Formats: sequence, structure tokens, C-alpha cells
Amino acid sequence: MQAMLEAVLAGAGTDEVEGVEVVTRPALTASAVDVLSADGYLLGTPANIGYMSGALKHFFDGIYYPCLDATQRRHYGLYVHGNNDTGGAVRAVEAITTGLRWHRARPPVTVVGEVGPQDLEACWELGATVAAELVS
Repeated sequence: MQAMLEAVLAGAGTDEVEGVEVVTRPALTASAVDVLSADGYLLGTPANIGYMSGALKHFFDGIYYPCLDATQRRHYGLYVHGNNDTGGAVRAVEAITTGLRWHRARPPVTVVGEVGPQDLEACWELGATVAAELVS
């Protein structure tokens, strides 16, 4: 997950997209204030027992209602890593972001098993795409 995070952040902070400040927050400490002050979101999670991490679920539990109206139509991207399957985690995050009325900037990056160079490139592109959507 760390390599995927680093690739996403590198893409989001690329010099090719100007005017975007990238701020990271761990899911367990990110708050509604953080979400309200951001223009877009890059979400990453391992797929644990067929679901998103407990930390990401905790994040959504804390921000959902306080951010429901104010963050509609904001762009987001998702990357998920699992040992066996990522489908349940993706479905869960997409159900929540649909409820929030966030706009998915591109399909999620999902990796099952070992993370390869093509996966890291897809993560970079995810970060760059979300950043570009914020300034377009």
C-alpha cells in the first residue's frame, strides 16, 4: 500500500498540473473539517475480509452527514490493494461516495497480489487525473 500511496501522491503533485496543493491525512485522524476544506479526494484502502479497511469505514462514518450537502459533485479517486479480492471494498466505497454524490474521476485502481510497475503507473495516473479535474 505504501508504494501505491507514494505513486498516487506523485501523480497528484505533478508539475504538469499547477495550482493543486496535496495534503495527506490518515483515515483515522481525517475529519469533516479536512473534507470540507478540500476540493477533491484520493482514497486508498486495503481490502480486508472482502471490505474496505476499518479505518476508512471510520472516516466515512465521521464525515458522511456533516459533509453530505457541502461536498456534492467533488471529484475523488480510489485505489485498493488486496491479497485475494478487491470487489467488496470497491463496492462499499462506491456505495458511500454515491450517497455523498461525489464524482469518480476515473475507475478505481485495484491490485490483487503483488504490486507491479504497471500498477504504480496506474496509481500515478489516478493522482494526476484527480488533480487535473480540480483545475479544469
